[in-house]
Amino acid sequence: MSGVWVFRNGVVKLVENPPAAASNAAGGIRRKALLHTPSGEVVASYASLERKLAALGWERYYSGAAAAAGGAMAAPMLQFHKRSSVDLISLPKDFAQFGSVHMYDIVVKNRDAFRVIDV
Repeated sequence: MSGVWVFRNGVVKLVENPPAAASNAAGGIRRKALLHTPSGEVVASYASLERKLAALGWERYYSGAAAAAGGAMAAPMLQFHKRSSVDLISLPKDFAQFGSVHMYDIVVKNRDAFRVIDV
């Protein structure tokens, strides 16, 4: 059984495979965005995110194996590390695949600089 549990007028029922608009109206799926709190700017691209992370001391991490293989074994992700910690931020290379799990990972590692908001 797959679907969404919907609560209306004191009654709970399972709606199987609801259309996207219906699940949004029911409060099921909401789009999220990453907000850079010091500037109040919503992150809309990796270029923008990389600039903001660099200002916080994060650097792009390039795997040695992928570089030695001429990029043939390069993972489909971007990674950032901070020299002062053991933290690593891993993101999908395609910004369209950048989801709330990745956003919250950034927020946890940069608590004062980012927030996840509903759009």
